[in-house]
Amino acid sequence: MKKELFQYSDCPLYRSMNILGTKWKPIIIYALRERKARFGQLSAAIGLISSKVLTSTLKELEADGIILREEFKDVSPRVEYSLTEMGLALIPIMVLLVEWDAQHHADSVPFIANT
Repeated sequence: MKKELFQYSDCPLYRSMNILGTKWKPIIIYALRERKARFGQLSAAIGLISSKVLTSTLKELEADGIILREEFKDVSPRVEYSLTEMGLALIPIMVLLVEWDAQHHADSVPFIANT
């Protein structure tokens, strides 16, 4: 119900924040900015996120069309996550946020995802 309220709102910020409005979503998007990653790689790159939260957040981002989940049914099955075109369009915004943080929090260490 809450999601539908945001989805059909006249305010573009409401709709955008429905997709990006959790703590981990922008970080996951930023971590996937340069290449595909498997679940374990994302978990290692982000660090503090639990497996349960990472799983649910990836599902939400996939449902919103921000990330693509690809299953490979090889001898050793694997899943890779990457950004869709809509997700890639968010990268300049994420980079601006990183730059804003660097300008306004001089004592902060820049976040570089290990993906």
